[in-house]
Amino acid sequence: MSLKIIPFRPSLAKYFRDLNLSWLEKHFYVEPKDAELLENCKSSIIDEGGYIFFAEIDSEIVGCYSLIRLDNSIYELGKMAVDGAYQGQKIGQKLMAHGIAFAQSQNWKELLLYSNTILEPAIYIYKKFGFREVVMEKDTPYERSNIKMQLVL
Repeated sequence: MSLKIIPFRPSLAKYFRDLNLSWLEKHFYVEPKDAELLENCKSSIIDEGGYIFFAEIDSEIVGCYSLIRLDNSIYELGKMAVDGAYQGQKIGQKLMAHGIAFAQSQNWKELLLYSNTILEPAIYIYKKFGFREVVMEKDTPYERSNIKMQLVL
């Protein structure tokens, strides 16, 4: 198994949408903010100064994540999903490591993420990579979020 992490190209937008929809529908539901980002990822993420990356194994897209621009040096790490058939192979951790290394290479100040504490394995991984819980604003981008985490780079 040879995993490659590749950048966004328009032909991959459907994988970004489908991987995330599958995850959201399994654990939660699709919120308006999700629909906006997933259905129009080029205009809502890429064209706004953000990034999307994909995990590829043998020419098959098996995972993804995005870095959503909040300002010039702060990005939200979000929309990370791994195909169910490939879970348990540490692909999410490889995507996370890639995202952090990419953020550092851009000299960003911090990464933020929103999650839910019922996702205990994910929270464990975020902490493992150095994310720490911070106070969440009252008007969060996602209703399902009950935890906000920050990684100072």
